[in-house]
Amino acid sequence: MALSLGSQAPDFQLSSTSERAFHLSEYLGRPLILFFYPKDFTQGCTAEVCEFRDQFSEFRDMEVPVFGISRDDIPTHEKFKKTHLLPFELLSDPDGKVCKSFDALIPVLKIPKRVTYLLDENHRIAGIFEGLFENKKHVSAMIAKLGKS
Repeated sequence: MALSLGSQAPDFQLSSTSERAFHLSEYLGRPLILFFYPKDFTQGCTAEVCEFRDQFSEFRDMEVPVFGISRDDIPTHEKFKKTHLLPFELLSDPDGKVCKSFDALIPVLKIPKRVTYLLDENHRIAGIFEGLFENKKHVSAMIAKLGKS
């Protein structure tokens, strides 16, 4: 089932670059950004995460945590995070189950789509931006959406 505005985000737990498991339910009561992307160290994904990095102060000032999710493993995520000085955590979804539950998995290829969700404080979908080749627009779309909230 595709997620749409107003839908309840499915709860999940994934490994994180923070060295502790990420539980979505632990963030209940605060809005947050989840962005799904295909693969670390690829041109489009690097552009996207660096845009989130470069605009991170906007999210920090609004007290909205940002989390990136792909199927890459934690050692690859850690290297990617260190190489690009990312100030947010990356989550590993090796089997793609979380990607699938957020309608963020390309079925035949089994790689994540480039889709970004804004969750409200009750973890309902408050904003969605999808676009494989719209790397930097994901960030500006979320900042605009938060400005309207």
